[in-house]
Amino acid sequence: MTDHGLMLPDGAARELYRAILREGGRIRIADIPERDAATVQSLLDLGLLKPYVSDGSLSAINPRSVTARLGADLRAAGTRLMMQAEQLPILLGDLTAAYDTAPRRHDRTGTIRIVEGGENIRHRISQLSEELNHEALSLHPGGARPTDATDDIVETARRFVEAGGSMNTIYEDTARLDGPTVRLAARLTDIGCRIRVAPFSLTKMMIFDRAVAVIPASADFDAAAFVEDPATVVFLAEVFERFWQLSEGVNWAALAAGPTDSDPREQVGRLLARGLTQRAIATRLGLSERTVAGHIARLRELYDAETLFQLGWRMRGARGA
Repeated sequence: MTDHGLMLPDGAARELYRAILREGGRIRIADIPERDAATVQSLLDLGLLKPYVSDGSLSAINPRSVTARLGADLRAAGTRLMMQAEQLPILLGDLTAAYDTAPRRHDRTGTIRIVEGGENIRHRISQLSEELNHEALSLHPGGARPTDATDDIVETARRFVEAGGSMNTIYEDTARLDGPTVRLAARLTDIGCRIRVAPFSLTKMMIFDRAVAVIPASADFDAAAFVEDPATVVFLAEVFERFWQLSEGVNWAALAAGPTDSDPREQVGRLLARGLTQRAIATRLGLSERTVAGHIARLRELYDAETLFQLGWRMRGARGA
C-alpha cells in the first residue's frame, strides 16, 4: 500500500503474475493452488488478471492499461494524488518489463506473428482489445459465435464502448436469417456497436486501432496471423472502409423481436398474404426492400401471379385450403 491508500501488488502477487506470463499469459483457474487464492484475488481487484467464464481461465492484462485506468482515477480524485498518478509507470515498471520480455506462446517474431490454436488466438485478441481500445473493425462471415461465449463477447464489447471505443462490424447478408446471430447483434447494437450486412462473401478479419490486423493463417481457422506492418494494416483498413460503404444497416432489435420462421421467403409470403406492402414487410423483418423484392419475385413464379394483388389473393386461398 502507498501513502495514499492505493493497494499495489506485493512480492507474492508480482511473482505469481510473472509465473502466469511464463505460462503464455493465461492459466486455468482449476490449476491455481488454494494457497494462492488471496494473491489471485488481489491481482483481479487491480485488473492485472481478467477472468473468462467460458473456458475457466485467467489472462494476464498489460500493466500499461492498468496504469492508465488507475492514473485516471487518481487524477479525478484531485491534485493531492497527482504525484502518485505520475509515479504509477515506475511503480509498475518491473511488471511492465516482465510483460514486454515474456515469450508469446506459439508466436513467431517479426511484423507478422502466427498464433496457433483457438484458445491462444482468443487470448491474444482479448489482450489487444485491452491494449488498443479506441477502434475495432471486424468482418465476420458465417453465422453466430458459440453460444457459450456470447456473454463474454457482449461484456468485452460493453467495456470497450464504455471506455470510449468504437466497434464497427460487417456480417454477410445471411446473418440476419440466423437466430443466434440476430440476437447477439441486437445485444451488441444496444450497447453502441454498429453492425451492417454485406451482399457478398467476406473473409474473417479484425483490426485494432489501425495498428494490428488479425487474419486467418489456415483454412480451418486454427491459426491466425497478427499483422503489425503499418502499410499492410492501412491497406486492410481501407478495404474494410470500402466494404462498409457497400454494406447496409439493419434494425437488429426489430429483427430479433420479429417472426422466428427459418425460411425468409415463408416469412415474406405470410406477411404478404396478410396484406402488408413490400416496404412494410422490409421494415418488419429488418430486410432491405431489394431483398424482399427478390423473395416476392420468386413467390410470383411459384404461384404464377402477374400482380401483387393476384399473388396475395392466391396465397390467402392456398393458406385457407
